Amino acid sequence: MTYSLRIADMVTSERPRERLLSQGVRSLSSAELIAILLGTGQGAGKLSAVGLGQLILQTIGRDFNDPVAGLQKVSPQELMQIEGVGPAKATTILAAIELGKRSLYAKPPDRAEITDPSVAVAALSQDLMWQPQERLAVLMLDNKNRIMAQRVITVGTATETLAHPRDIFREVLKSGAVKLILAHNHPSGNTDPSPEDIALTRQLLEAARMLSIPLLDHLILGNGSFTSIREVTSLWKEHAQGD
Repeated sequence: MTYSLRIADMVTSERPRERLLSQGVRSLSSAELIAILLGTGQGAGKLSAVGLGQLILQTIGRDFNDPVAGLQKVSPQELMQIEGVGPAKATTILAAIELGKRSLYAKPPDRAEITDPSVAVAALSQDLMWQPQERLAVLMLDNKNRIMAQRVITVGTATETLAHPRDIFREVLKSGAVKLILAHNHPSGNTDPSPEDIALTRQLLEAARMLSIPLLDHLILGNGSFTSIREVTSLWKEHAQGD
């Protein structure tokens, strides 16, 4: 496919909009998705909208390992430094990115029942998912696993946050909750649990046992994905066997 051509000059079946309609949105490359937002390309360089989409991704890729993830962090001014991208194109791209972020994990209704880790992630997404600093938050639940309250307990640096079980359970006890889910974010986007995450989870499981307030999970969020420490480790099973 020749991306220096105008979209209007492409074979109809190769145009991004037509391919989206006939093959589905997942069939399009990131550059083609951007092209649909842009509508037109770069007049001076005679790039098609798809070619301009590629240029945007290449430019962002110089500063971020993953250019698509970099779109979540880029500013309008940085986009407008790219030849062919003015205020209209920059704001269209950023508006689409923000809408995608909001719809990916739309906040569940008040007092939603946590039936799956993804429901808890949705509740915490706005506070944690795309934050540039590491944050630690807690969901307080009633005896039917419904959300009673949620709190951001600590805000750390770009790479770490500090929390003590005492601070976490103080909030839980104040709320009158009988269960909790802990969560924090990894600004890097890598949601694999670190040794520190595992150590904190062990401490919390022990404190939860002593206070008879079950810790249901410890979630790690980042850049649109998440990991449930309960699902990827045997910590809860080990703890149950130790009782």
